[in-house]
Amino acid sequence: MGMAALLLVWALLHCAGTVTMVRASHAVYPELQSLEAEKVDETSRTGYHFQPPKHWINDPNGPMYYKGLYHLFYQYNPKGAVWGNIVWAHSVSTDLIDWTALAPGIYPSRQFDVKGCWSGSATVLPSGVPVVMYTGIDPDEHQVQNVAYPKNLSDPFLREWVKPDYNPIIAPDSGVNASAFRDPTTAWYGPDRHWRLLVGSKVGGKGLAVLYRSRDFRRWVKAHHPLHSGLTGMWECPDFFPVAVHGGGRHYRRGVDTAELHDRALAEEVKYVLKVSLDLTRYEYYTVGTYDHATDRYTPDAGFRDNDYGLRYDYGDFYASKSFYDPAKRRRVLWGWANESDTVPDDRRKGWAGIQAIPRKLWLSPRGKQLIQWPVEEVKALRAKHVNVSDKVVKSGQYFEVTGFKSSDVEVEFAIGDLSKAERFNPRWLTDPQALCKKRGARETGEVGPFGLWVLAAGDLTERTAVFFRVFRANSSSSSRLVVLMCNDPTNSTFEAQVYRPTFASFVNVDIARTKTIALRTLIEPSVVESFGAGGRTCILTRVYPKKALGDNAHLFVFNHGEVDVKVTRLDAWEMRTPKMNVPAQ
Repeated sequence: MGMAALLLVWALLHCAGTVTMVRASHAVYPELQSLEAEKVDETSRTGYHFQPPKHWINDPNGPMYYKGLYHLFYQYNPKGAVWGNIVWAHSVSTDLIDWTALAPGIYPSRQFDVKGCWSGSATVLPSGVPVVMYTGIDPDEHQVQNVAYPKNLSDPFLREWVKPDYNPIIAPDSGVNASAFRDPTTAWYGPDRHWRLLVGSKVGGKGLAVLYRSRDFRRWVKAHHPLHSGLTGMWECPDFFPVAVHGGGRHYRRGVDTAELHDRALAEEVKYVLKVSLDLTRYEYYTVGTYDHATDRYTPDAGFRDNDYGLRYDYGDFYASKSFYDPAKRRRVLWGWANESDTVPDDRRKGWAGIQAIPRKLWLSPRGKQLIQWPVEEVKALRAKHVNVSDKVVKSGQYFEVTGFKSSDVEVEFAIGDLSKAERFNPRWLTDPQALCKKRGARETGEVGPFGLWVLAAGDLTERTAVFFRVFRANSSSSSRLVVLMCNDPTNSTFEAQVYRPTFASFVNVDIARTKTIALRTLIEPSVVESFGAGGRTCILTRVYPKKALGDNAHLFVFNHGEVDVKVTRLDAWEMRTPKMNVPAQ
């Protein structure tokens, strides 16, 4: 939860004014955090990515489904466009697309949260009662865990929440760092009739998922050992949940409710996911493994790197994610925060900062080697004007424009003519695909690739963001295998020098030698390019701020800078309608 070390660096470089460091990882601007936005600049605001009408947002909190409505809370500054004055803003939707804004659900009002209401989760009890668990900041600036209940269970909007007097229900003891103790997970019920939940913390350089148990959801006792730990620094925003395995039947893409964690009959049909957000690096990684109910130990499966080189949900601007089980469609839905990549003065000028990524359905791949993510199906309801291209060869050094629409949802499949010419892969690149993308970017010609899309591009290509693939051949003593790199390259996305424009990249777990094809889906809006490679095996979200490529002047191109020809077997692009985004409730 909170502001990023990365944001602090950029604030120091680009913001004139006083910067105060709090707990070494938060940037605070006391002189800015309560300055109301005088106006809102719509130029780079998104249409169908979630955001409030103005001001700062960060972590998604407590998402859940209750009485026909999806609820999303999120960290929000109601008074300014920088971090501060944090409350739990509250919005509801029937379809995860059109959103209605309500009054904040949780805000500082008691001694146990007087200095802030930070991130947390929602748990729906067996009785159907939803309960929120969140981190409060007390007068001593200790991070404590609090609980809140709806005031009126007959109100599907859950407009008002009550904080019991017995809060905090979990306070840091002598073995817990009181300034690094936050973001409680959704709770689950064990076969021993105890509730359990995790709180993120650290000891020295070790991140911890601290485990607590309770019989009554009121009195909580810390376990003798954490559920899991890792030498990666502070663990923020932990998430722990079950996923169905392919062997469990044809419905493996369905979600599994955390409430079913106690069901021993599911033991052979589910795996467990532990996701943590790394405070030091500002990205997240996850593992898939087994959970022993009797010993409360989580063990990652072989092959999952349990460190900061591990698998990520997203390899771009994506942090502090939170998932929930959707009982209406029997799926697990993932939310994640996408920070701005411009400067604090820019955010003040815009009058807003931060969006949420498109909600994604999440499930375990058939072989159990990674999670798959895909935009929730409801996004398709926004598709309007349609453009199609098929069976078009793009020769070496060529590109072509796809015309006839504005901001879009693009699905494209590429077929590669000759994979035998793929260039040699250096094993040293394996640990840093982002550096490889920077070194071998979209402008650097290769053998098989780079090929892909130029999005948010000016007509003369002076501004453009590249989303592309590049194929390499990794030779070993016994065989040769192909390695696919996927990149989002915004280095030419704008003329504005002060905008943070890193390349983002990952290797894609796909057998391209067998398929000879690779697919890409990209959601394109002003200031955001959200890409899903190979059916959701690799996801990269990038924030970009073009000055020329706006509105009717934003173009889409397909390009190939490789020596080998590629074919666009199919390309479908849709102009997207703008939903009702956080219209205040009447």
